[in-house]
Amino acid sequence: MTWLHFLSISIIVWLTFLFAFTIVPAVLGVSIGIRRLYLRTLLKIFEWATLRMEMEAKEKNQQLYKPYSSGIIVKEPPLSLQQGIQELRGSASCLHTEPEFEIADIFYFCRRGVESIVDDEVTKRFSAQELETWNLLTRSHYNFRHISLRLTVLWGLGVLIRYGILLPLRVTLAATGITLIIVLTTLVGFLPSRELRFFLTEKVHVMCYRICVRSLTAIITYHNSENKPKNGGICVANHTTPIDVIILANDGCYSLIGQAHGGLLGMVQRAMVKSSPHIWFDRSEVKDRHLVAKRLSDHVADKTKQPILIFPEGTCINNTSVMMFKKGSFEIGCTVYPVAIKYDPLFGDAFWNSSKFGMVNYLLRMMSSWAIVCSVWYLPPMNREEGEDAVQFANRVKAAIAAQGGLVDLIWDGGLKRAKVKDAFKEEQQKLYSKVLVGEQEQGDNKSTEEGNPEEDKSYHGSANGQ
Repeated sequence: MTWLHFLSISIIVWLTFLFAFTIVPAVLGVSIGIRRLYLRTLLKIFEWATLRMEMEAKEKNQQLYKPYSSGIIVKEPPLSLQQGIQELRGSASCLHTEPEFEIADIFYFCRRGVESIVDDEVTKRFSAQELETWNLLTRSHYNFRHISLRLTVLWGLGVLIRYGILLPLRVTLAATGITLIIVLTTLVGFLPSRELRFFLTEKVHVMCYRICVRSLTAIITYHNSENKPKNGGICVANHTTPIDVIILANDGCYSLIGQAHGGLLGMVQRAMVKSSPHIWFDRSEVKDRHLVAKRLSDHVADKTKQPILIFPEGTCINNTSVMMFKKGSFEIGCTVYPVAIKYDPLFGDAFWNSSKFGMVNYLLRMMSSWAIVCSVWYLPPMNREEGEDAVQFANRVKAAIAAQGGLVDLIWDGGLKRAKVKDAFKEEQQKLYSKVLVGEQEQGDNKSTEEGNPEEDKSYHGSANGQ
């Protein structure tokens, strides 16, 4: 009876703490400052741990490995195919007067191939970025905790805190948020008044997403709120993780678009669509571009409906770059609201490597991290300019997001995460070299034949790999 009494008191205290310090502030939309105090404390601990590592390593004459945080090797600006071959042949006049194959040309392609192997700017975007300092997580640097006894004890204490206190708290909050969104959206869906239903739906969604954000101890800084997406438009953002939806919906209500699922996720989808106009497609409908475009056009035409949230990359990227935007959402002809999301991996890596971790495993890693820290920038709304096609518009929006978030703007299709480069692109490089051999590259349209021309590459990739 003593143990049972103690257990009941512990549960009551736990739930009271949860309700008073987490759920109530989430409902009211206020913060009492606990998370930011927690973050400042973590920063001081990380600084102390880094200092101790450097001291211990110096005493033991060891060298700490500190890779580039961005994972990018600085290279010279790429030369066009013609310029590269000219450089190897050693004579510019030779190329113009006697356009023919030379054995030295092979080394240009060998060099480009080796550069791609050593510093592949595509596949590195699908793996987690490394840190310059240790954040007391074994998933970042596996050997640092063994440098000294103090660091080992500190790491062990961190494991107990993350898995013994934070993880149960976060799982309870996540379960509360998911349960509330299923129950409340279902109840709101029965209201006869459309205006009242939309009003309550927005309040319910934002409240539940705020609870879910707290289940990750997410600390989010929103910038330029005057540019927040408005009804009748499309919000596009770079994509790092499934929780991007929660991060953005914590500050406003959106209509979501995606494939209909089964299980728990399907239950949430069916409950949400009862109270607000989300767009779910069956598996057979997802590849029907015309159907998708029509559903999007019908939605944005109704100015009473919430903006649609879309991630045009189509896959998760590790938050160091922005890859090619699919052109479908830019063909609708409505206002586009760009949003840049940048995560701080020091407290927890938000990137979802779906080829390595399943959803449950990924969420477990998120909830056992220290925190999720990110910044969100709302960029000024953008519209398609006269004479601009969908691919060019998508590239312009992508460039704006990359510049604001401090990300690398890449022309490559994120579909290369699971697919090989299409033969059409290989053939394009062969055509460029054949034009060099027949002497057409210099006098012809340089713009359309230079390999290093970003506009050509962007438009090519947009048309070849777009939808």
